[in-house]
Amino acid sequence: MDAKLPQRLLLGLLILALMLFALTPIIWQFLTSVKTNAEIAAIPTVYWPTQWTLEHYQSLFNRRPIGAYLFNSSLIAIVSTLLSLGLGAPAAYGLARFRFQGQNLLLGAISMVILFPYIFLFLGLLELVKGLGLGNNYLALIIPYTAINLPLAILVLRSFFRQLPIEIEEAARLDGYRTMSLLWYIVLPLTLPALVTTGILSFIFAWNEYLLALTFMTRETMKTIPVATAAIAGSSIFEIPYGPMAAATVLATFPLVLLVLFFQRRIVQGLTAGAIKG
Repeated sequence: MDAKLPQRLLLGLLILALMLFALTPIIWQFLTSVKTNAEIAAIPTVYWPTQWTLEHYQSLFNRRPIGAYLFNSSLIAIVSTLLSLGLGAPAAYGLARFRFQGQNLLLGAISMVILFPYIFLFLGLLELVKGLGLGNNYLALIIPYTAINLPLAILVLRSFFRQLPIEIEEAARLDGYRTMSLLWYIVLPLTLPALVTTGILSFIFAWNEYLLALTFMTRETMKTIPVATAAIAGSSIFEIPYGPMAAATVLATFPLVLLVLFFQRRIVQGLTAGAIKG
């Protein structure tokens, strides 16, 4: 008998318990979204629905432009993520490979920006949006989200660029590659896990952000899915629509789950890269 079998079983049970603890809120939201109103309000609590229904999802699409909310969130999150990576990658490469006066000061400033709560920028951003007339415009969220995610992208990608052997780039330069073509064709493919990891972090922030989206997007068809989900809770003064709220939460979470599952291997590679030196 394997002497380590009890330890493995204990570790497996611990991992299973942690998974259940982490997944319980998600599972509960999904079960609530497919219960009838009677089962949601039942006392004692009905944990497993006896009659599955999609009426809460149907009511969402019938009463609210859920498709528009999802489109707005997707467009804003995708564009801001691509801009963060597109602007952050060259900046990170420059900070990783070139030396110049004041570089440490610049890196310190970038680190401070990451630690600085973006909520403190709210009033300044509000004045800029009003002054430029960007209210109810996608740029009102794309520009701030890009600026907020950019320092993180620069620091994360810089650390990965510094781990690449400089000999690879020197050989590419001998073959005629210039800096931008070297970055595009050689360096970025080698750091794809880092790009995916950084991109997903940026995407999740842009998808979930609430305060700026609530303030800058007041037109119903321009709202993002987090703002629309929160608005459902106050849609009735006589009852709390738990079913539609749960259905909207599931719809808002589902794209993020698919994104993480699709890029799971790249995320793990990005998080563990550089942990082992060979």
